Parts: sequence; C-alpha cells; structure tokens
Amino acid sequence: MTTTLWIVILLLAALLVSATSTWTGSRVPRHRHRSRLRRVICLPLTIIVVLVLAACGRATSAKTVHRLAGSPEAVKARQEAELATRNTIAVWDSDTPLTLGLVVLEDVCVGGKAKEWFFHTGDDQYKIRCIMSVTAYFGADPQSMADTIDGILTAGDRTGPPIPFNHDFQYARTVVEYYRGKTGDPQGPGTGEPTGLFSAGTIEVSWDQIRGGQTSQLIEEPRPCPPHDPPERRCLNEPTSTSVSQLRRTYGMVFKITLPIKEYFTLRK
Repeated sequence: MTTTLWIVILLLAALLVSATSTWTGSRVPRHRHRSRLRRVICLPLTIIVVLVLAACGRATSAKTVHRLAGSPEAVKARQEAELATRNTIAVWDSDTPLTLGLVVLEDVCVGGKAKEWFFHTGDDQYKIRCIMSVTAYFGADPQSMADTIDGILTAGDRTGPPIPFNHDFQYARTVVEYYRGKTGDPQGPGTGEPTGLFSAGTIEVSWDQIRGGQTSQLIEEPRPCPPHDPPERRCLNEPTSTSVSQLRRTYGMVFKITLPIKEYFTLRK
C-alpha cells in the first residue's frame, strides 16, 4: 500500500513537471519544443516503470510473511485443512483393522521470491504460500496381513474418498490373494513382496514387509521436527513419546498412511 502511494505521488509530480516544462518552453521553435517534450515525458515515465517493476519484483520480507501467516484468513484456512486431515485419519482408525499410533504434521508458510527473470519456477508469483503435510503410523498384526488389507478395501467400499482403495482396485485384490498364498508376486515374477498401495493424487499406504526376514523393507522413523516457529512453521509429533519401532514392538508391524500435501493458503502478488 505504501509503495503504491509513493508511485502515485511520483506520477503526479512527473505530470506537473511535464506541464510546467511544456508551458515555459512554448516560445521555443516547434522542433525543439517537441524534442524537449519527449525528454520531459519519457524520463519520468521510465522512472515510474522501473519503480513499479522493482515494487513487484521484491521478495516477501520475513516481517510480511509472519504477518500474513497469522492473518485471520490464513488461520481459518489452516484450521480447516488440519481438521480435514484429522477427520480422514480418524476414519482409517475407526473403519479399518489398523490401530492408530502416531501422527506427524508439518505446516510451513514461505514468502515469494524476487522476480525470476531467467529461470522461472513460479515462486515469484505469490506473496506467501502455506502447505501442510500429514503422515499417520498404524500398528497391525503381521499374522493377519491378508485380512488387514482386505479390511481396508472393505472400508473403502463404504467410505469412498477418505479411504480411496476398494475391491474395484484389481491390484489391491491381487495383493490380498498374494498374502493368502493363492497367487505369485503381485507385480510379476521376481518382483517380490509388495510394499504398498498407491493411486495418483490420493493417500498412499505402505507397510513393513514380513516375508523377507532380515532383508525385509521396513517403515522408517519420521524425520526429526524442524524448529517450531508458529505461525510460519509448525511441526507436531503426537504423541511425542511414541516411535515407529515402539509400534512395531507392540503390534508386530507398521502401516504408514501418507496424505497428499495440501496447499491451503496462497496470496498472489
């Protein structure tokens, strides 16, 4: 707002200078008068264009990022995004054979960059952008692997989007048959034990392999939380005393549910 006000003031000043110069130079020869008029008008306009480009091209300051991240609009969008993800996790906990043990939420707001003149990534098009990522870890019984995945598909038959995997998903049905011992490797001979269910743009499900012994691929611990600095950056690990290895010791194996990263608040320049 301040930058815009200064630009308006400069524009009015430029027009005043132009008018004054035109009046005082009205008695000079016509060709000299035109040349002077072009110089008088073009110079202020050039300055104004440069100022406008500079104002639009600056990176968002840390102070502005803090203010915008804590604005009522951002807070409301943040609360709605977090509530939606927690509701989805609650459906997985209540409707599937899995038992919720750990939720990791990362929420970060970043400012836009200065004008990108050559290598365009789009990061210069916004003042602030806030994104949220959520991952949930569940315990399960490795002795009931087929029934567990079949239970997820059955829940998806009922719930729809919160659990985007159901019995219409042929590969998922093949995975169930694999764990029942009725078919070979779901992805083809020699591909080995599956590690998850994936569908573009939706929740991803991955799990501990249970048939490879010491060479089995296991769900890793979540990365340590970065510095907690709300409202620009939040990281929640709930409960803080729980780890993936503890879930594995308690239940036998771990499932990981990764929700799509959500861009919940963007303010363009």
